[in-house]
Amino acid sequence: MFQLKYKELPYGITCIESWYQSEGIACCYLLESNGQFALIDTGTARTTPLIMALLEEHSISKEQVQYIIPTHVHLDHAGGAGQLMAELPQAQLVIHPFGARHMIDPSKLQAGVITVYGEEAFNQQFDELLPIPEERVIEMEDGMLLNLNGRTLYLIDTPGHARHHLTVWDEQSKGLFTGDVFGNGYPELHSSNGRYLMPVTSPVQLDPPVWHQSIDKLLSFHPERVFLTHYGMLENPKEHAEQLHRDLDAYVDIALSLNSENRYENLLEQITNYHLKNIQKHGCDISKQDLDRLIAPDLVLCAQGLEVWLHKQEKA
Repeated sequence: MFQLKYKELPYGITCIESWYQSEGIACCYLLESNGQFALIDTGTARTTPLIMALLEEHSISKEQVQYIIPTHVHLDHAGGAGQLMAELPQAQLVIHPFGARHMIDPSKLQAGVITVYGEEAFNQQFDELLPIPEERVIEMEDGMLLNLNGRTLYLIDTPGHARHHLTVWDEQSKGLFTGDVFGNGYPELHSSNGRYLMPVTSPVQLDPPVWHQSIDKLLSFHPERVFLTHYGMLENPKEHAEQLHRDLDAYVDIALSLNSENRYENLLEQITNYHLKNIQKHGCDISKQDLDRLIAPDLVLCAQGLEVWLHKQEKA
């Protein structure tokens, strides 16, 4: 049984540990405005009891939650959406239009994840995906405004990591809730140089040129902070954006330099070496065991994503 763990941030925002894989890997956010609430990202289905426990601990009724907003439909971000919608009768799900059908009927999404992870691992990490009634689903449009009882949330189409990715701009905090599009930055990967961020290029919709555009689009809002699903609040995001651009370019250069023989294995080796060198240069003081726990799954996703992207480039 996972333990409820959360951190109260400024601006009426609560960061909730979602216990994906282990502590400190993924979180979701509860926003408050004059007695109404929105959840941004949901964690997996196993996160739902923790979110409900948090609401009870804070004497928040189920009817006070107005919106549930997954940044995209990958299961560490949206796997608990169906369970939460079943628990929260007044909530509306706000989702990218390319992801909406997978929330209304998650059977294909679930089957695809089982194909990748295997049924036993799926049951351990994610649990069953529950369908959401179509009439409770709002498909976002780029530039759509949501009124959270006087707090305006601005929705931004931000593909690159996935076609079905959105980002939420919150004027009150001058912050962006970026899902995966602004990289992963685990709190343990820090030094006097700040947090180490890395873009994670998961299959199957990686599009590096479009991802560059999405990062620049987010910077046009002049954010003072970002709220990462992986993980927590990070200030001065402009300083990190240039490194994310460099990382994406490096990924592409590595991928294009390889021939087809043992390509996935070579991608994984070279992307791993790239980040190990940069993490050392960044000055992170972390054990090899903790480093493997934090980034090894991400490195596998990077290699898989680039392999699928290369295959599409070759077909094109």
